Amino acid sequence: MKSSAIAAISTAQGEGGIGVIRISGDDAIQIADKVFKCAGNKKLSDLEGYRASFGYVEKDGEKIDEAVALVFKAPHSYTGEDVVEISCHGGLFITKKVLRTVLEAGATPAQAGEFTKRAFLNEKIDLAEAESVMDIIKAKSESAARAALVTKDGALSKKINEIKDDLINKAAHLSAWADYPEEDIPEVTEESLQISLNNAEKKLTYLLSTYDIGQTVKEGIDTVIAGRPNVGKSTLMNLLTGSEKSIVTEIPGTTRDIIEETVALGNVILRLSDTAGIRETDNTVEKIGVERAKKRLLNCGLVLAVFDSSSPLNNDDKELIETIENVPAVAVINKSDLQRNIDCDYIESKIKHTVYISASNGEGLKNLIDVIEEIAGTSSFNPSEGILSNERQRDAVNSALNSVKEAKEALNYGMTFDAVTVSLEDAISSLLELTGEKASDEIVDKVFHNFCVGK
Repeated sequence: MKSSAIAAISTAQGEGGIGVIRISGDDAIQIADKVFKCAGNKKLSDLEGYRASFGYVEKDGEKIDEAVALVFKAPHSYTGEDVVEISCHGGLFITKKVLRTVLEAGATPAQAGEFTKRAFLNEKIDLAEAESVMDIIKAKSESAARAALVTKDGALSKKINEIKDDLINKAAHLSAWADYPEEDIPEVTEESLQISLNNAEKKLTYLLSTYDIGQTVKEGIDTVIAGRPNVGKSTLMNLLTGSEKSIVTEIPGTTRDIIEETVALGNVILRLSDTAGIRETDNTVEKIGVERAKKRLLNCGLVLAVFDSSSPLNNDDKELIETIENVPAVAVINKSDLQRNIDCDYIESKIKHTVYISASNGEGLKNLIDVIEEIAGTSSFNPSEGILSNERQRDAVNSALNSVKEAKEALNYGMTFDAVTVSLEDAISSLLELTGEKASDEIVDKVFHNFCVGK
C-alpha cells in the first residue's frame, strides 16, 4: 500500500544554528526534488541512501535558503519509508517558509508523532520502544535518558518477549496435546506447567515493581522544603538548584510564597518547593504563605524538614514534626558548622532519616543525596535494565500477571488443562498489547497523540 508523503519541522521552533524539515513517504524524494536544487545539478533521486547534498531550497526559481539534504531510502530509514531531511538555517521564519514550500510541492502536514507511528506500523520498532522516544526527548536527568534509551534499544521488549514466548510455547503444547491425541505428542505435565507459570509470575512481579522507580526517575518527586523562618530553607533551595532562586536574608518571613524549581540529584529528579517559614504570625500576607506551605506538606511526595542546629527546638519545630508524621521525610539539620544546641535525639526519634549539613558551604550535600535516593528507591537503580515507564505498560503487565495467577489457581484446584489454557491466552494477549502486536487502533492512536509534531 502506497504511503502519502508527510512533512514537518523536526527541530525545536526557535532561533538556532539549523532547522530540519523531515519528509517521509513513497513520494518523499520526488517532492524534495521539486524544491531542492543540488549544487552539482544532480537530483536527490539519483543519490544512494545515506548520502547528503549541498544546494538550495527554491520556489519558482527564487532561492529561499541554502541547505543540505540528506537522503534515506526504504527500508533503511527511521520510518521504514523513503525519507529526506532538509537542514536549513535555524529560525522561525526560514524553517516555516521551507516547510510551506515542501507542503505546496505535494506533502501533507505530519500529525503528532506520525513519523514514529509509521516506524511502528512498518515494524521498525514495537509500541514500547516507540513510547520511549518521547521519554528520551523529555528526559530531565542522565538516568532518565539512559533508561529511555535502553528501552528504545529493546531492553523492556526483550524481557516481555521472553515471558510471552515461554507462555506461547506452553499454550501451543497444551492445545496440540488436547486436539491431536492420536499423534505422538509428549504429554504436558503439571510439574512443567508449574515451573513455567512460577517463572512468568516472578518475572512479571519484578517488572511491575519497576514502575514506581521508573516514574520517580522519569517524572521526579514533588518535594517541599519546610521549616520555621531563618533555619536555612532558602539557602538549601539555592544549594540544590545551584543558583539564587530564593532570597536569603536574616529577616524572618522573607519567603512569603512558594518558589518552585526542578533539579536532578543523583538518580532522582526533585520538583522542589521552597515554602514560607512555618510559624504563628499576625502578618496577613505571611499568614497566607504559611497556610499554603502547610497544605503543600500534606500532598507532597517528600519533605525536607529543615532545622537550625545552633538553636533549640521550639513549638513551631515540633508542630512541623507532628504534621509530617505520615509523609516521607528527611530531617535536614542545618548550620552544622555552628555550635550545636538542638535536641538531635528528639528529631531522630520522630523522623527516620536525618542528615547534618551546612547549606551555606555545601557540607553534607552528598549524604543528603544518598538519603533521598534511598527513600526514592533509586539507590540501586540500574538504567541499563528495561523498566515500565507509563500506566499503559503497567496495566498490561498487571493484567498478564493476574492471568498467570488464575492459571496457577486452576492448576492447583485440579481443573482441566482447557481452563489453564484460557488464562494463558489472556496473559499472552496482554503482553501482545504491551508490545503493540495485538493493540487496537484506539490504543495506538492514544500512544502517539502525546508525541510532538515532527517526531
